[in-house]
Amino acid sequence: MSLSMPAFFLALSQYPALLLFSLLLLAVILVNGWTDAPNAIATAVASGAISFRRAVAMAALCNLAGVSCAALWCPAVAMTVSGAADFGRNPHVACAALCAALCAVALWATAAWWFGIPTSESHALLAALAGAALALPGGWSNLRAGPWGRVLLGLALSLALGQRLGRRCARFLDSNPLPSAALRAGQIGSAAAMAFLHGAQDGQKFLGVFLLGSALSRGRWEPDVLDFPLWLILLCAMTMALGTLLGGRRIVEKIGRELVPLSPAAAFAADLGGGAALLACTLLGLPVSTTHTKTAAILGAGTALGGRASRSAARSILLTWLFTFPGCGALCFVLVRMWLLR
Repeated sequence: MSLSMPAFFLALSQYPALLLFSLLLLAVILVNGWTDAPNAIATAVASGAISFRRAVAMAALCNLAGVSCAALWCPAVAMTVSGAADFGRNPHVACAALCAALCAVALWATAAWWFGIPTSESHALLAALAGAALALPGGWSNLRAGPWGRVLLGLALSLALGQRLGRRCARFLDSNPLPSAALRAGQIGSAAAMAFLHGAQDGQKFLGVFLLGSALSRGRWEPDVLDFPLWLILLCAMTMALGTLLGGRRIVEKIGRELVPLSPAAAFAADLGGGAALLACTLLGLPVSTTHTKTAAILGAGTALGGRASRSAARSILLTWLFTFPGCGALCFVLVRMWLLR
């Protein structure tokens, strides 16, 4: 399904609900760049390899590049997300359900940022889509087993891979120490790669939802065909990059400094392990969380070199993750039901 820019703006004039949906989705993408992307640079900043401002600017550029490259050459994650739920063929109901999902994601992510807790917009988005679909007529039958199987596989695989690869990279670097200059350069490069992969993962999810909402608002959807127009790729990529430029210092502090003490070698190992896990899941078309993957890699690398995880920081992060699916999903369910009953 290809959508030219003139056709899209014509659709905006014909379908006011599409305008609301588009603005909400851009707001969620902005919040994602603001609250989720800082996880990619947290270890490099915490270890002193790069300043916070320079790291944020680098992450913004890498997010933009990651969104663009993944959408053009490897959109498997977008296919999984866009096909996860059936919203019916009533354009008004479908678009309202998607708008409720985006409102729930934005509220959840902003609350987590306020408390400095690195939540996952990826899982919040999937939870909200599920909550919206469950609130519509048909209930559980609106959820598609295949895509949700890949979602659950990605959740388990990203955590296990992140932790294991972070630990193994840390032990390798401990046995084969690098000169300080090489270690610093490696940290900066691996942080850039993490930001690129964050864009590749999360950018696809939002692009898939964008095309889904655009099609449903006009009463049609081709679930097996995704053709991202260049203008839409650039719009989403630049919005995410702008959000990243706003910074997320609280989250950097929580992940990079409070979770577990990180030496430069452990910080480098966490980026290497987390990046490898993200790359594998992206190529397999598994929608995963940069936050979950990076945090698992940090814990694996930090504890492998003798660090002790902060129980309070780990507890707050774990509770947020545990409540994201039921909390964000329930919030969206209530919003959709309130709209249907009005």
